[in-house]
Amino acid sequence: MSAHETIDSEVKTNDVVLFMKGTPDFPMCGFSGQVVQILNYLGVDYKGINVLDDEGIRGGIKEYSSWPTIPQLYVKGEFVGSCDIAREMFQAGELQQFFTDKGIAVKQGA
Repeated sequence: MSAHETIDSEVKTNDVVLFMKGTPDFPMCGFSGQVVQILNYLGVDYKGINVLDDEGIRGGIKEYSSWPTIPQLYVKGEFVGSCDIAREMFQAGELQQFFTDKGIAVKQGA
């Protein structure tokens, strides 16, 4: 399976997926760490994919989304954005509403 096919499969089979540097338990950059903190605070179930494990995924995710930075957050197959966008949406209460609108349970912090 190509990197593009792998990315496409992950985005389409997971309700919430975060392409990040490191893992949810051990983020390897501050931006990835911030998005992990937001998702954990909201109690949202998500899959973290470490782009540092696969150079094809690391470069491929940028092509897939036409977005130059990592982390990248996807919800129900839709690209939400990177750290800055996720943080701004969270601070405005929009991310919580976005999850709710997509049928994703927000368990805390809402």
